[in-house]
Amino acid sequence: MVPSGLQVWRWILFACFHWLCVCQETPRPVYMVATPAVIQAGSEAKLCASLLQPNETLVMTISLIANGQKKIILQESSDKEFHRCFQFQAPHVESDEVLNFKVEVRGEMFLSTEERKIMIKPYKPVTFIQTDKPIYNPGQTEHFELKATVFNYLSKCIMVSVTPAHSLDYTLTPLKDVQYSSCLCANGRKTFSWTMAPSILGVLNVSVSAEAVQSHAVCDNEIVNVPERGRIDTVKQSLLVKAEGTEKTDTYNWLLCPTGVTMTEEVELQLPKNVVDGSHRISLSVLGDILGRALKNLDGLLQMPYGCGEQNMALLAPNIYILEYLRNTEQLTPAIRDKATKFLTSGYQRQLNYKHFDGAYSTFGQGSGNTWLTAFVLRSFGKAKSFIYIDPVKIEQSKTWLESQQGKHGCFIRLGKLFNNRIKGGVTDEVTLTAYITASMLELNMSVSDPVVYSSLSCLRNSTSDLSNTYTTALLAYTFTLAGDMETRAQLLQHLDTIALQEGGLLHWTQTSSETSASLAVEISSYVLLASLSASPLSTTDLGYASRIVRWLVRQQNAYGGFSSTQDTVVALQALALYSTRVYSREGASTVTVQSPSGAQHLFEVNQINKLLYQERALQDTEGKYSVEVKGSACASVQVSEYTPPNPMVQDMVLYITVKFKHLRSVLPSLFAINHTLDIIQEVPVQNLKPAVVQIYDYYQPSRFISNPPQNLFFPLLFSNVWLTCVHLLRLTCLIYSGDQAETEYVFPCKKGLQTGELL
Repeated sequence: MVPSGLQVWRWILFACFHWLCVCQETPRPVYMVATPAVIQAGSEAKLCASLLQPNETLVMTISLIANGQKKIILQESSDKEFHRCFQFQAPHVESDEVLNFKVEVRGEMFLSTEERKIMIKPYKPVTFIQTDKPIYNPGQTEHFELKATVFNYLSKCIMVSVTPAHSLDYTLTPLKDVQYSSCLCANGRKTFSWTMAPSILGVLNVSVSAEAVQSHAVCDNEIVNVPERGRIDTVKQSLLVKAEGTEKTDTYNWLLCPTGVTMTEEVELQLPKNVVDGSHRISLSVLGDILGRALKNLDGLLQMPYGCGEQNMALLAPNIYILEYLRNTEQLTPAIRDKATKFLTSGYQRQLNYKHFDGAYSTFGQGSGNTWLTAFVLRSFGKAKSFIYIDPVKIEQSKTWLESQQGKHGCFIRLGKLFNNRIKGGVTDEVTLTAYITASMLELNMSVSDPVVYSSLSCLRNSTSDLSNTYTTALLAYTFTLAGDMETRAQLLQHLDTIALQEGGLLHWTQTSSETSASLAVEISSYVLLASLSASPLSTTDLGYASRIVRWLVRQQNAYGGFSSTQDTVVALQALALYSTRVYSREGASTVTVQSPSGAQHLFEVNQINKLLYQERALQDTEGKYSVEVKGSACASVQVSEYTPPNPMVQDMVLYITVKFKHLRSVLPSLFAINHTLDIIQEVPVQNLKPAVVQIYDYYQPSRFISNPPQNLFFPLLFSNVWLTCVHLLRLTCLIYSGDQAETEYVFPCKKGLQTGELL
């Protein structure tokens, strides 16, 4: 926060009005007037006026117009050049007011009038500001120092008394060596401090007042002054108090589409045993569109760290699919378009940082180009160009580079480090990669008769005899659907149907029967959904089959409209956008009734006008059974989000990483103790520290945690002289890129200078 007095002088120096009238005939009069754009009420403001090249007697009149009343500040008559500055008194106002400032230069042969606006700000000689951050995030029961500074912009000394407002939400304890009444002379400042102890979680409003008071004390050899106006100034600031531990979010999602019958769902919530007191919160949100939640959180679909080429694309691509859906259904408003295209433009410019000179892209913009990532960028930029400017030369360069990576047999060669190990599939690296690249080219409307596409499809057909890898089979089904090869598509979908997992009318797929990765299951199921919906025409049976997949996918969404990781979010939102386009209807309305365990009811109306409106309510009952009922003829997407920061237990942590080596004859032990050094900067001293939580997980399979002991999900570290949250430690997830299929070349991608097989 900047004190208002400082703002005034800043405007005086940098935002003065200048009027300059220069007529083309020579010589003709020239005049200029300069005055502040912002003036303090009741103060003496400076005004400068100049008149040059008068060829007759001219009268310059400068007036200030307020409430229809005109006050002449200057009226000067002269037939000679002049330049003079003088002071005038600004009017008194109680609040900010905008007045008109008028300049008129009149003669027998010359007349010019200019009018501008100036702001008069109320007089506040005593200004309080907070020197700490406006929003601070201490953990509950931690104590820290709150500072406030008082400025005196008067020309005389004052006695200032500073008093914090009483609150039940926090305690401000005076410091022993601080006096809270003090002399403050002209243009002086003084800082006052308290020890603050929050009593509750959430946003706290802290209020402190500074007042110029009567005193018989002598300050700097003069009697203190008490101004007639502006003796008191009060400032309020917000502080956010968070619970210790890492917040865990559980979501319960339903897509309910009643067709003349009432649909109901129930969920029972139970508090974890180790939850921090007062930290548990529950929210309920309702939308009339399954993409509405993602639309609301375009910049935060995943609460994960970003910092490389693939992560940036995972943030950019969903914008494209949502924009396409809204445009195709004529729901795209100027406001939504402006918001989404702003993200697209910044994402496009950021992605160019990872481009190589030959058109390829890589994860960090260094080393060799990455065939998979380049295909990802190519398909996204090709679709984005209908919304923002994409340099066609860059698209063509990437396409040419990809084509050059095709082998003689038609499959594409894998180049570059592929940090998403799952994208490789289980048949061969080339088959899965070739299917992905071919699908990207077909999505850009490349013809199946194109030599590159034709050759890659031939390679893929030779691989359809082995359907043991579900991921690859689903991706192949989508690719052959885009290619119009209905015979191969039918063969693949028939096999996928036999291994589908069915539960309660829902449908999904996993890599194996024992696979527990929600991220991988979402990606496979999304490719099956894309394959099911990309053919035409679609029958009612086809849409019914797709709706079973959609209802399962919706249940996997996080609180922000995304999913577990990067690629599953991109593919799933593409599939949901296609489904929403296929089933879009301009008719229907429904009523959603949610009943809490205590009997309270919450009603929501969903119709064609508000179907994209995000409706949310905070629920008071933290435990018990909630019921959701939907009546009407329109689909409703309902989500219950439960936020619970667990209470971490302080303990030491030893981290073990299993590394698989390739092409090395020597065999190294499978377990190594790794010591990581973390540099920490103490910004604000904090007492009664709470432990910082370190959470380590496989980036592409977040459900897999590295734990010690095995049952614990979090690793707290306690620092004796600094307050720290897990936000500072997120880069550890970048350093440890291990997973169940991790290889040495995928470990520590953010660390430069490491050789293959080398550990930190």
